[in-house]
Amino acid sequence: MSHTPGHSGTPARRLLAGAAVLSLGLLTACGSDANSDDGAAKTLDVWIMEGTNPDAGPYFEELGAAFKEQTGAELNVQFIQWADAHDRITTAMAGRELPDVAEIGTTWALEFGAVGALRDLAGDIEADGLGGDLVPALHEAGTVDGATYGMPWHAGTRSLMYRADLFAEHGLQPPTSWDELRDVALQLKQLEPDMIPFPVIGGTEYTVDPFIWGAGGQIAQAGDDGTWTSTINAPEAVAGIEFYTSLATEHGLSVAAAETWLETDQLQSFQTGQAAMVINGNWTVNTLLEDDPTWADRLGVVPIPGQQPGTYNPSFVGGSLLGDFHSDEPELAWELIKLMSTGEYGARWAEQSGFFPGQQSLLEDVADQAGPLVAPFATQMLEAGAGVPVTELYGQVQGAQVIPRMLQSILSGSATVQEAADTAAAAMDETFGN
Repeated sequence: MSHTPGHSGTPARRLLAGAAVLSLGLLTACGSDANSDDGAAKTLDVWIMEGTNPDAGPYFEELGAAFKEQTGAELNVQFIQWADAHDRITTAMAGRELPDVAEIGTTWALEFGAVGALRDLAGDIEADGLGGDLVPALHEAGTVDGATYGMPWHAGTRSLMYRADLFAEHGLQPPTSWDELRDVALQLKQLEPDMIPFPVIGGTEYTVDPFIWGAGGQIAQAGDDGTWTSTINAPEAVAGIEFYTSLATEHGLSVAAAETWLETDQLQSFQTGQAAMVINGNWTVNTLLEDDPTWADRLGVVPIPGQQPGTYNPSFVGGSLLGDFHSDEPELAWELIKLMSTGEYGARWAEQSGFFPGQQSLLEDVADQAGPLVAPFATQMLEAGAGVPVTELYGQVQGAQVIPRMLQSILSGSATVQEAADTAAAAMDETFGN
C-alpha cells in the first residue's frame, strides 16, 4: 500500500528492530521438508512482515495449532522487516531459498508474478468460491491477465478525519461535498486563526489521488495491447488536482511547510492540535487513542466527500497479500493462505492489527458493527475503494516520486496545474515505455 498505506506494503506500520524468528515450538525445517521417509510432519516456512500486529505471537500460536489440527502440518514462521523484505525475497529467489508462503505488498505481487516466482492462485480462489467475496481493489492489485498472484489478507484506506469537538463548539457540520469542504475550512480559518484548517501536503500521492478519481480522472490507463499511458494531464484529472491544490494556493487553507510534508507530518499536525482536518488512514486511529484516550471524544471521521453532496471520492486501498512462492506443497500452502485470510483468523488478524480484512463479507461485518471512528473507513473501502495502475512499472513511477514532485511544483508556484500534470504525464509515459 511506500509502506505507508498505499505502496507495496501494508500501511504505516511500526517497525521493530531486528528480524525475529517465531518458532512456536514447531519444527524449523527449511521449506516443505516433510513427511518423508522418516515420517516427520510436513512443515511450511512462512514469512510475515514485522510490526503490523504488535502482539502477533499468540495469533500464530493459535493459527499453528489450528492448521496442524486441520492438516497435520506445522508452521515455521519468521518475521522480517518491510524495509528489508523486497531485497530479501529477491535474494532468496536467486538462491532458491524462498519460503512456502509469505506476506507481500500489493505492488510486489505483479513484479514477482511476472518473473515466475509466485504461483497463480486464481484457480484455488475460484474452486473455493471466494472470487466474489474479496475486497475488489485489493484483489485487483494482485491480478493481471486472469492470474492472481496474491490472496487479499488485510487492508487500509484513508478518509477525512476532523476535530469533532471544534465542529460541535462552532456549530459546524462535517463536509459532504467539495464545496462544503472548502467552505467549512474557510470558516475554520476565521474561527480558529491559529490552526491549519486543511493541510495540503506535497510529499505523497495518496491525498490527491482521491480528488483525481473524484473528478472522473485516472492516473493512467491500459490500452488493448496492455501498454499503459498516463492520463494524469487529462481534463478530468487536472480538475481534481486543481481543486485539491487550490485549497492552499487560492484559499490559504494550508501552510507553506506542508508542501513537502509526508502523511506522518500531517498526522502529527493533527495530533498536536495544529490541524483541524486531515486525510489519513484507519490505522492511525489506534495510534491517536493509545497516545491520548480523550481522542475518543475529539475525533470525527467521514468518507472523503465527493464533488456532489452525498458522494464520496474514491480512496486508495492498500494492504498486504499472501503469496505462494511455488511451495513444494501447494495444497497445504493454499489451505494455510485460506485459513489466514478468511473466516475467524482473517477477522482476528485484522482486528488485532487495526487494519481491515481482505474478505468482503468480513469487511461488511466491520462496517455494520464498528464504532463511529472505524465504520466510516469501512464504508469508504466498501463503497469507494480504488487502486493505482495495476502494473509493476507503476512501482517505478512511485519510486521516482512523480506525483509528489508534480504537487510540489504546483504548491510552490513554479508551475501551473496543467504544466505540472503534463510534466508528470511525460515522466510516467517514459517509464511505461511510450
